[in-house]
Amino acid sequence: MLILMIYDIIPNMNISKQKRETLVAKANEIKAFIKNAPQDENTARLLSFVAELEKEIKSKKYGLVFEEHKEQIDEMLETNEPILIEDKSRFTDNGGQMNFLIEGDNLASLKLLEKTHNGRIDIIYIDPPYNTGAKDWKYDNDYADKNDLFRHSKWLTLMQRRLDIAKKLLTQKGVLICAIDENELHTLGFLLESIFGSAYEYHCISIVHNPRGIQGKNFSYTHEYAIFVVPVGDKIIGERKIDDSEIDWRNLRDNGGESLRTDAKNCFYPILVAQDEIIGFGEVVSDMNKHPKQNEVIDGVTYVYPIDIQGIERKWRYARQSVDSVKENLRVKIVKGRYEIEIGKNFGTYRTVWQGPRYDSNEYGKKIINDLVPDAPFDFPKSLWNVYDCLYAVVGKRKQAIILDFFAGSGTTGHAVLELNREDGGRRKFILCTNNENNICEEVTYQRIKTVITGKRKDGSEYSKGIAGSLKYFKVDFTPITEKLYYEYADTLLLHIKELVELENAIDFDHNDRIDILLDENQVEAFFTNEKKLAKVKTIYLGHDISLTLLQQQMATEHGIKINVIPEYYYKEKQI
Repeated sequence: MLILMIYDIIPNMNISKQKRETLVAKANEIKAFIKNAPQDENTARLLSFVAELEKEIKSKKYGLVFEEHKEQIDEMLETNEPILIEDKSRFTDNGGQMNFLIEGDNLASLKLLEKTHNGRIDIIYIDPPYNTGAKDWKYDNDYADKNDLFRHSKWLTLMQRRLDIAKKLLTQKGVLICAIDENELHTLGFLLESIFGSAYEYHCISIVHNPRGIQGKNFSYTHEYAIFVVPVGDKIIGERKIDDSEIDWRNLRDNGGESLRTDAKNCFYPILVAQDEIIGFGEVVSDMNKHPKQNEVIDGVTYVYPIDIQGIERKWRYARQSVDSVKENLRVKIVKGRYEIEIGKNFGTYRTVWQGPRYDSNEYGKKIINDLVPDAPFDFPKSLWNVYDCLYAVVGKRKQAIILDFFAGSGTTGHAVLELNREDGGRRKFILCTNNENNICEEVTYQRIKTVITGKRKDGSEYSKGIAGSLKYFKVDFTPITEKLYYEYADTLLLHIKELVELENAIDFDHNDRIDILLDENQVEAFFTNEKKLAKVKTIYLGHDISLTLLQQQMATEHGIKINVIPEYYYKEKQI
């Protein structure tokens, strides 16, 4: 009777799948003992087992406990290997960096990226389903609505499986950003901490994305959240851009105590102005007997000195040897017919509440989508500038960064990366992963990115002048694990997903990053005789049937080049 009660109680306990399996195993152990143990030992041993089982059931645990579920994709991956097939008809080329759009279940896509991009992604931005209770996402081809008793545990299972892989993809300074609203904010926080642990910081940013508000029972919600998961240690988050209207300008000329010319000998010098713009800085005036005017004009150039309106000689806030570093923060202002020099920072520390017209998801989300892809079947796109600012906070100064979004939706992340590159000439790359539910990937994500790159809408009308960039479109397929994987050599997974650069272009790069290359047997000898190319390469990928000479191996070692051989299972003999 006791065993029957235990078997009845365990399935209804609010415990994890692993804990449940442990308790069932313990119950089975008790059952086996009762059946096989000598009669005189039954009572004492049974009481001991029951006490241990009671301790397991009543023990308090800190952290997130939820019912784990199994997805159909799990069953598919148990017997099949995911592969990528390129849809070459959707290749888009307007120069610039090569980017990738992968259509298919994002768990399968992540499994592929786990093989090719471990430790290579600089930033992961995702906007997963919010689990609001509305039919806004599917779990195993069925909507998880508010009547589903396992709605939260299904959502957590979905996220945990994918975030476990996401962590492996990030570089040492890589950052994960997850958009979310109040429905799963707290459970997501626990989940992230359980996966990423104490080696990361967790910052919750509130973003006012709907200033009109969405009516709830007690409050009208105007904001959502972006959780930044940032490695502990070095400063990772950069400086935020400040709008010109928000800049606090002040005179570069010092005032108050210790602001006189005599207080700092290297802070009295002219700033050269022509056509209302600063064109340079003069040398320090060390002769204290020389008394220039506040504005002196020489050969059409105005020399501006730190002399106030009363004629008192003061000093600039920056010494001559350091003023060049702040030139971009200076401006010329005409006050009562004379030039004054002002300083103001157009950057600052990011705050935890973001608000302003640029984050309005209707103005810069839905309307942008409708302009790019008229009648797009997508209801809740993010503001382009919401995503742009999230990315800029991390990779604003990392112009070679790789960005991943495995809940790509309408493609806002890809669009934002292209805008970043357009503004600063960066070579950032993106990888977008999304399913094709309601033809979202084909009709919205792909069409949006193609329109942004080419400047032409699907109907041929002009949207813009276009942005430099290229896009390859892949579909996830599966091959039985019992068969050897096969890729045509030119279409191999390693060639496409590792973004291997043609060797001929490598030596022309205007940056210092070393690159990965793929060599066929006809390129090996020529490569190892070119010292300039050797210095540019970080990793060489070789077919499984290509071997290097001892001299070539030694040269690779001396140049710090890693050799990776594409394993034989990436190929199979063609069927006759």
